[in-house]
Amino acid sequence: MGDLFADHEATTLEDKQIVSDLIAGKIDIPLPTYFTLGSHGLPQPVIDRLEDNTGEVCTNLYFLGKRTTIKTSEGIKIVALGGVLDPNITVGASKDKYPPYYSGGDAHVLKGANTADILITNQWPTDIRTASKVSFVPGDQESTPQRCIAELCSTLKPRYHFSTSPTAFFEREPFFHVPNESAPDAYPITRFLSLAAYNNPTKQKWIYAFSLDPTAAPPVAIPPGTTASPLSFTDKKRPALPDQSSYRFSTDSHAHSHHGNDHSYRRKGAKRQKAAPPTPSECFFCLSNPNLASHLITSIGDNAYLTTAKGPLTTDSSYPSLGFPGHMLIIPLTHAPTLASIEDAETRQSTYAEMQQYRRALHGMLASRSRGKLGAVTWEVSRQGGVHAHWQILPVMAEQVRRGLVEAAFKVEAENEKYPVFVKKDLGDGAGEMGDFFRVMVWAPEEVAGEDSPGGEGKGKGKETSWMLPLDSSFRFDLQFGRRVMAKLLGLEKRLLWQDCAQEQLEEVRDAEAFKEAFKDFDFALDE
Repeated sequence: MGDLFADHEATTLEDKQIVSDLIAGKIDIPLPTYFTLGSHGLPQPVIDRLEDNTGEVCTNLYFLGKRTTIKTSEGIKIVALGGVLDPNITVGASKDKYPPYYSGGDAHVLKGANTADILITNQWPTDIRTASKVSFVPGDQESTPQRCIAELCSTLKPRYHFSTSPTAFFEREPFFHVPNESAPDAYPITRFLSLAAYNNPTKQKWIYAFSLDPTAAPPVAIPPGTTASPLSFTDKKRPALPDQSSYRFSTDSHAHSHHGNDHSYRRKGAKRQKAAPPTPSECFFCLSNPNLASHLITSIGDNAYLTTAKGPLTTDSSYPSLGFPGHMLIIPLTHAPTLASIEDAETRQSTYAEMQQYRRALHGMLASRSRGKLGAVTWEVSRQGGVHAHWQILPVMAEQVRRGLVEAAFKVEAENEKYPVFVKKDLGDGAGEMGDFFRVMVWAPEEVAGEDSPGGEGKGKGKETSWMLPLDSSFRFDLQFGRRVMAKLLGLEKRLLWQDCAQEQLEEVRDAEAFKEAFKDFDFALDE
């Protein structure tokens, strides 16, 4: 990786002697070894040797090339792009094999490889550290991450992407890519590693061993500890997808199914034609959906992510101390209709734990911004006939929580609709509950002004109660029950339907960015 030979502009007599001995076969290379271009050029004697010896410096030492696609005898496909990006490079110059520069066109050409087991680049892809918890202290020699490399990695979806960082080693958490049409249910996983220089002063890792089976199929479920691709949203200028505005992250939980008019549970005996449930690439809560509205996403964790609501109930003027609507969704990464239906127990428990961690972080942010005047209400419709589990969370005046007004609003509305009686119960991840249910969790901060501050010990502390309403097919349940109750309580009946609250994309971006700025001190998913 990187520079195999010394910089020719600072070459010593010892360096020149080593090159001469290498070309003369006086230095034994015990194993087949490949090298590419780093940040400076090759010594002229090496270039001459490569020209005369079809890319081989000596026995077992081969030049991989600046822009290369090869397949080994074991069937491993390797794509390499060496050198540093020069946006002003001419097409003719970029075809020269040895100068340590490449053009955007070189990166674009390599997309034609379509896939790769191993991708090797001298420079990093843009945004690779986004949503990573791995610490990394860049050194003085770090090169600028490049967007064209991010796009190349997203296209090839390599199993391993290797790069260099001379003074530090960096191994990012594995990340998954959007499934493609040929394998709509598979999640290609990439592991990105950047190796430090050999004999670096801080003794950072410069060598890495791994096993690879090129015939192994990508996983059909997202492994624990895997994040969404940090490269998915790199290109901010891409055109909107067709009809994207009609289904971005609505708070209408049924709007993402193929039968969007199903507003309720049906009475027994009612008949309807049921369509097949959507796959992860069709589900509009799944990060693997190519029609995902990425500008609404505000944080991505290991097992769940946070997004602003499409057509929020509240507005940026509802709570002036916030300056944004504050209507949020907490969504599991795993595609499942309920938390309880996540088959792997460890994944289910870690998903629930992280969703609660997001709630506590939101509580801390709300209490801090409002000086203890805002609490929060979270609700969930958990039903096996759903599409993708999620929680909705909304700010509410803490005094309304403390006086029991929020609790009363839900109970009275349920009584008016002749629903079953609410039961005070903490359902956890729902695995212990046999049937479907509606859950509401109500929280108010401790009545100590200023305790909840960014990074403070009291962040998110307060009083919380949880209530559940059992659901079955004996009655019609409005999936918008939670929003309807809160709309009445807050005097926002005109905003009951999310479709009536649609915003322009610029407004959505503004609100998401304002939220991220307020949440950054509480967001555990950010780099530490």
